[in-house]
Amino acid sequence: MRKALYFLGILDDSDLEWMIRHGKKMSLAPGTVLIEQGKSTEWLYWVLQGRLEVYTRSASSIALLKVGEVVGEISFVDSRPPTASVRAECESKVGAVPRDLLTEKIRADVGFASRFYQAIAVFLADRLRKEVGKLGSRRLALEESIEDEDELPSHLLGNVSMAGTRFAEMQKREWGV
Repeated sequence: MRKALYFLGILDDSDLEWMIRHGKKMSLAPGTVLIEQGKSTEWLYWVLQGRLEVYTRSASSIALLKVGEVVGEISFVDSRPPTASVRAECESKVGAVPRDLLTEKIRADVGFASRFYQAIAVFLADRLRKEVGKLGSRRLALEESIEDEDELPSHLLGNVSMAGTRFAEMQKREWGV
């Protein structure tokens, strides 16, 4: 859920409304492959319920994505095929926004683009910090204070309540027209 707070704390209500209106909600049975390694994806996803497993051809499982996670964001940002596959570990639901519509919205709405890319940057920065922390780099630990994994950065605390409300809205609403 923490990831959703990062993302939705930066976007505003009209951004969320646009994504819900132009996206769709998908139910996934266990084992359903959402993203396939090496094959372009045409969607950006949010995990609304359940868990998704990230895996590669060479590693059986490398991560578990929980409620609130964004999926497909790296391929969205760099337009390259995914470096891993993603499948439903259990019954799951995702909200999905088509890449082409999202790209069009970003080009047409500078405010949305600014908030969206800031949200992606904060999300990816948090993920990178955690991965670097897992490597056990003592030098980094000495040079830079790494925040507690469950602690949100102070600049996002004011947005937490609104972000939680926005995520609950994403979960309960029907997506698309």
